[in-house]
Amino acid sequence: MERWPQLRYDDWKDTLQTLHMWTQIVGKIRLRQEPLVNHWWNVALYVTQRGFTTTPMPHRGGKTFSIDFDFIDHALHIADCDGQTCSFALEPMSVAAFYGKVMRDLDEMELPVRIDTKPNEVEEAIPFEADERHASYDRKYAERFWRAVVRIDRLLKAFRAGFLGKASPVHFFWGSFDLAVSVFSGRPAPPHPGGFPNLPDSVTQEAYSREEQSFGFWPGGYGLEASLYAYAYPQPAGYAGAAIRPGAAGWNPQLREFVLPYESVRTSVDPDDAALSFFTSAYDAGAALARWDPSLHR
Repeated sequence: MERWPQLRYDDWKDTLQTLHMWTQIVGKIRLRQEPLVNHWWNVALYVTQRGFTTTPMPHRGGKTFSIDFDFIDHALHIADCDGQTCSFALEPMSVAAFYGKVMRDLDEMELPVRIDTKPNEVEEAIPFEADERHASYDRKYAERFWRAVVRIDRLLKAFRAGFLGKASPVHFFWGSFDLAVSVFSGRPAPPHPGGFPNLPDSVTQEAYSREEQSFGFWPGGYGLEASLYAYAYPQPAGYAGAAIRPGAAGWNPQLREFVLPYESVRTSVDPDDAALSFFTSAYDAGAALARWDPSLHR
């Protein structure tokens, strides 16, 4: 399989939008089951050797269960600690149909969960049970997307390993549909102004309650192709004008982030070096301008 697959947004945008809603359904189950962890780390999904997982989640009576996306065999798997399993094929189906299958399977396994069915961080929030619009699933592009995420997950973990302060896991946020890692200076941050679509400002303020820099990968949308990104909150003076490597990286004033096109990474002589240079140079710029303790990064 191609290690750095091509991922043009227009070639798979319908699948992307459907998969975004499917991951929101599974992510909201994790949100419902897990106790709050700072910055909402309790809601994220994690990259596996086959797709994404919730990791084990608590249920009443001491049971645990997990939900896994498998982008090799193209299936959704539910398993609990008593040995029960249930699976169904990932194939073209509406968000409403996917939601119905997941909830019926959980009920049949005596793992009932009820979630808020209004999606977050999208302009038009169609309730899951009513969403017949998003119903695409291209197996080839679902797997391409996951394989790109696998490569970048590995590099974000390598980058994170050099940070000695508080740092998040490398995890996948289903609201914004991106892979991310965040590192922290240890200082409190001013209240975030919020303003994300269909997301309470209180959620954003908890997410950005401490001074941070974040790095990750977003598969595209709103006129932007798949890109690696880096940003700082609060944004220090002079940050937007910092020199970031490699040369294809640049500041996006709309997003208020540095972005590096995924296509320029995958086609470079050394994709790993290109990505790590981007993450490291963006961190160095943010840390210097915000006067972070130099000993936080080795």
